[in-house]
Amino acid sequence: QILSRVKPAAVGGEIPRGEDADLWLAYCAFHLDCPPDVWVYLACTLFFLGLYKEGEVSTGEAIDIYKRILLDFLALNVYPALCYYKLDYYDVSQEVLAVYLQSVPDSTIALNLKACNHFRLYNGKAAETELKNLIDISSSSFEFAKELIRHNLVVFRSGEGALQVLPALIDVITEARLNLVIYYLRQDDVQESYQLIKDLEPTTPQEYILKGVVNAALGQEMGSSNYLKIAQQFFQLVGGSASECDTIPGSQCMASCFFLLRQFDDVLIYLNSVMSYFYNDDAFNFNYAQAKLLVCFLFVSQIFLLIQNDKNKSDYVYLSWLARCYIMNQKARLAWELYMKMETSAESFSLLQLIANDCYKMGQFYHSAEGFDVLERLNPNPEYWEGKRGACVGIFQQILAMLPLLRNTGNPQVEYIIRILKKWAKDNRVSL
Repeated sequence: QILSRVKPAAVGGEIPRGEDADLWLAYCAFHLDCPPDVWVYLACTLFFLGLYKEGEVSTGEAIDIYKRILLDFLALNVYPALCYYKLDYYDVSQEVLAVYLQSVPDSTIALNLKACNHFRLYNGKAAETELKNLIDISSSSFEFAKELIRHNLVVFRSGEGALQVLPALIDVITEARLNLVIYYLRQDDVQESYQLIKDLEPTTPQEYILKGVVNAALGQEMGSSNYLKIAQQFFQLVGGSASECDTIPGSQCMASCFFLLRQFDDVLIYLNSVMSYFYNDDAFNFNYAQAKLLVCFLFVSQIFLLIQNDKNKSDYVYLSWLARCYIMNQKARLAWELYMKMETSAESFSLLQLIANDCYKMGQFYHSAEGFDVLERLNPNPEYWEGKRGACVGIFQQILAMLPLLRNTGNPQVEYIIRILKKWAKDNRVSL
């Protein structure tokens, strides 16, 4: 309900009764002499509504009111700490939380939040160390704490034990469903992740983002533009929202949105804005390299080579883009070496086609001829013969173009080289 500031409660008309009367009484009481407790209640309400920035402001208002007697209201420190965590200010959250933990070192909520901050600031092992303090003090009767610990340990251990722990917690801890979806995505089980999330009505940025990721993965797996369109809309909703547009996840969402729209210049604008946070992140470098490659091929191979994950490095998308990058940078030999390391498969055949055709386009005729030669032996298609013939003619044209360059030099070795070339041409009845 929004109460008007201009309309009087009652002037000569019917006296408001029931709910209307209560609302007006509450409105008047609030503005006559607002009790300090109201700010605390307002902050809590805003927090649980997901309005973290507004909640932090209201919590700060409560702290200002209580600052003289804050020692008696230490729990107030937990609320801004929670808000700072939700706003990704993990170091600030730690500082605020430390005040409360000094006096209440066995607080379940505070210790769990401290562990979560350590996970975001450092790594899973650091978070697990903090969580051990909570494990030691939690009583067997405190069932929720036990479930919370089991859930967060799965997260801290990068999904280890997910199938044993998370399914039973889906209706107990909200994040359990989301983390199970993430687990299935990491296992490349896109269908299972979609089944888990398809009926979820998103209410938080994290839920919108995850639905976007799942739909994008499903769209790519099935070759469906409909799922890709849905994913693009989810990403745009988050990245364009007032609360997320200036955040790191918001920038990533806009980059994903433009990636699906194939507007790669815009992709790079958003990825460049957060690049310093993801220098050693394989997934980020993979996406950044693809976007950069589609805009300009120069030096992109350096970004691809930052990727260390073996699964990514054996992926055909990675290999094909790296090969194309090498070719565009006049390093066809490195592209050929990528092919030579592959096992015989449909993907190696596709890479061979890419190398043969792209090398031809870039005037790197020797490796193009090599590629078409192998293709012709694997499949006697007339197109492969035509490609090999054209590449071989291209090599010969380069030899002819080389002779005037040699003659421009007065070095005595020039005549020796030209003499050998002419002898070869004569023996093979080729006119130079």
